[in-house]
Amino acid sequence: MSTRSDLLTTAEMLLRTKGYAAFSYADLADEIGIKKASIHHHFPTKEGLGIAVIESYLFRFSKSLELINEESSDTIIRLKEFSALFVDSSKNGMLPLCGALAAELSALPDSLKELTKKFFEIHIAWLESNLVIGQSQNVIKAELNPKEISRAILSLLEGSSFVSWALNDNVVDQSGFDLILKNIIVS
Repeated sequence: MSTRSDLLTTAEMLLRTKGYAAFSYADLADEIGIKKASIHHHFPTKEGLGIAVIESYLFRFSKSLELINEESSDTIIRLKEFSALFVDSSKNGMLPLCGALAAELSALPDSLKELTKKFFEIHIAWLESNLVIGQSQNVIKAELNPKEISRAILSLLEGSSFVSWALNDNVVDQSGFDLILKNIIVS
């Protein structure tokens, strides 16, 4: 890996475990084993580093969502695969990046606030789109509001991740997600 790639990977891990405000270039330098000056060469500002981390993550996340859609046309499988992204995050001892950023929204520069908002909008749009497809296939109850259910699913998965983080159990309790799923599926 290149130094830039190592910096992005390590900065993402620090964002997801310590938070934006709590990590410094000194932390990053210690983790990678380089001098702070080397970090400034690649990312002159912490804000620039944060933007690069989020944009890189958003690209990978969007690709994951595309892959979920490509691998199955079954709405329920797609929703379960989406929830698995949160489980994987917790099993790896990290908060979801968008949740970690949202928790510190007041401390973030405006550019990172906007990217955080965009990140949540991507989640909701993907969920809503798949719920609409499920409704058209008579798999998801037609009377439900896809936007409301999308927010409920995302809120539940993000919240479960934070509960898991606080309890340090590295497992996201999926009972709430399973309950939502059970109640939105056509019987």
